[in-house]
Parts: sequence; structure tokens; C-alpha cells
Amino acid sequence: MICVGIDVAKDKHDCVILNSEGKILAGVFTIPNNADGFDTLLQKIRSCTSSDDKIKVGLEATGHYSYNILGFLINQGLPTYVINPLHTNLYRKSMSLRKTKTDRVDAKTIATMLMSNVDLKSYTDTAYHNEELKSLTRYRFDKVRQRAQLKQSVSRLVTILFPELEKLVPTLHMSSIYALLIEFPGAKQITEAHLTHLKSLLKDASKGRYGRDMATEIRDAAKHSIGSVMPAKSLELRHTIRLIRELDSEIEDIEAAIEAIMEELQSPITTIPGMGFRMGAMILAEIGDFARFDSPDKILAYAGMSPSTYQSGQLSLAGTYSHMEKRGSRYLRYALYNATKYVCHWDPGFAAYLAKKRAEGKHYNVALSHAAKKLVRLIYAMEKSRQPYKRAA
Repeated sequence: MICVGIDVAKDKHDCVILNSEGKILAGVFTIPNNADGFDTLLQKIRSCTSSDDKIKVGLEATGHYSYNILGFLINQGLPTYVINPLHTNLYRKSMSLRKTKTDRVDAKTIATMLMSNVDLKSYTDTAYHNEELKSLTRYRFDKVRQRAQLKQSVSRLVTILFPELEKLVPTLHMSSIYALLIEFPGAKQITEAHLTHLKSLLKDASKGRYGRDMATEIRDAAKHSIGSVMPAKSLELRHTIRLIRELDSEIEDIEAAIEAIMEELQSPITTIPGMGFRMGAMILAEIGDFARFDSPDKILAYAGMSPSTYQSGQLSLAGTYSHMEKRGSRYLRYALYNATKYVCHWDPGFAAYLAKKRAEGKHYNVALSHAAKKLVRLIYAMEKSRQPYKRAA
């Protein structure tokens, strides 16, 4: 067994190579974080090994700094292990009482962890390419959040410029209303607009849903509006709507890329009623390789959805209570809760389960968390078996 430890940094990586007896085959050497450095590492590994040797390469999970070297190692067919820095730190402390932490020590610590019987699972090619899906789903999450904040700004500005408008339409956030407000960002501007132009604008933007009646109703409301005439706010409203439209286009592009990956994956998760490709993709991306988890409970803990129990020594058993940890992946927790809402709406079995928990007197959010746990167990079983969803008889 040959173990290669790599301490990853932004501009360079410190490496060490040990054999299974702990003998140093290549003392700590530093490579630059570029193609020449990667080739140097590969040559060094080959010079210390034979074709019969089993090789393990380990490095810490350091976010985006490790992506490139990780991809290189996987493409070279080298079994690579990505280790949580917390585990490295605990292992180093357990091996020595000295508080020593340097890049050189870390590289040797990682190699020693690989050499010992620490329970580590190699980073698969699937897991590496899963990072693409994770990047896309998190990018979408951030864009959607930005859009939501801008929509709040639109609502605030309309309250200042034309507060009566909100009561005339189902929502302000429709393409027809945005088209209206881009051209006429305030009650005063709408009042001065020609009715025929208003009708034409609304009809085109709403694809025929709104016409002369709506145009008349909106202009009449504008004539009697208490809205303020504030050019600065009108300008802000126009710009905010343009930003929302840009985000709409960007989100559409991101979702197309996500959907293409989901079609390649052919995951059974999307056969669950109510599970759209967006939330399904986010769940798969955050969980990654299901082989990393021995049970659904491990996934729940990873999502921060396992109960944390508190019991005071001064209290009896009745004084014990549990609450959700809310640690772990907030993205996975978000996706699971949102997916569960839709699944409970569309699947009779989950709807009945949620209703049962509510009938037991549980708050809606607590009942939903129980349904989310049930959903995790279902997804885990489906991904392991690769079988589509089958509704209970």
C-alpha cells in the first residue's frame, strides 16, 4: 500500500509519500498549483511505486482550491480520498500532545490517516462530476433569492407610487404588470397615458388575458391614486424590474443546464409525485454519492434534521425534550422541506401521513419534518435500488 498525502493551498500543494509500514518514500515536497506541478506529482508517485502497488491519495476538503487537483487525480485513475479538515485535526491531536500545525505536518497526517484503518471512502468520478450539479443548484438558489429580494423592492416602490394597483391584479409580479410599470412607473404617468396604448400594451404583454376593461380600470384608479410623484423612485422601479428580467433569463439558463444533467443521471427521484427536477436535483447534488451514507439517518444528520435531545439533571424524564439540530447542509434542508410540501400535496400516501401527524396535535412544521424524514427514507431506498416510485396500494 502506497499512501500519498496532499495539503492543498491556493498557490501550492505540499505532498508526502509513505508505504504501509510508515516508511517515507518521498519526503515532503511542494508542487505549484498548475499543470507542471500536477505532472511533477504524478511522476513522483510513479517513481515510488510499481504496477502491483495499491495507491491511495488523500487531501482535505478545502472548497474550490481542491477542485482542479482532485479532477486531475481522478482522471489519472488514482483512488482519491477527500477528508474533512475536522477529522484531520482530531486525528493529528490524537497522535501527538504537541499543538503542531504546518502544511508539512498536515500532508504527513493525511498520508498516515490513509495508512491506518480509518473508515474512509474514495471520491468517485460520479462524486466529482456531481460537483457540477451542486454548483448549478446552489447558483440557482442564490439567483432565486436575489430575485425574491428585488420583488420585495418592487412591492415597496409600488406602494409609494401607485398603491391601488396591487388590489386590481392577482399579483404585481406578472409580465403584463412589469411591462406597464417599465413604461409608466407611477400613477401620474398612467393617468397621462392614452387608453388605446394602455390597452394594447396590456393585451400584448398578457397574451390577450387583459384588454380594454383592465386598462380602463387601472387608469381610473391611477386618476384617484394617493401615490406620490417621485421621479427617483420611478427610476428605481424601472431599473429593479429590468434586473428581475435579467435574473429570470439567467435562472432559465441555469435550469436548462440542471435539467440536462438530470436527464443524464436518470434518477428515480423524479418519479415521486410532486418532486420536480429542481428540488430533486438539489437533493441529489447535496447528498452526492449515496454510498457515503450507511443509512437514511446519516443523511438526516447530514441535513441537520436529526433531533438533538436535552435533559436537565434536575428534571425527571418528563423534562426531556427534543428539537431539530439545524446544523449540517442548509441547502439540503431547504430542498427537502420544500420538496416535502409538494409531495404531500400530490401523493395521497404522504398527504395522509401529514394529516395523521397533524391529528396527533403536532404543529404543521413539526408534522412536515416527520414527512420529510419519511421522504428521505424513500429516496434512500429508491436510489439504492434504482427503482421508480411505486404508490402504496
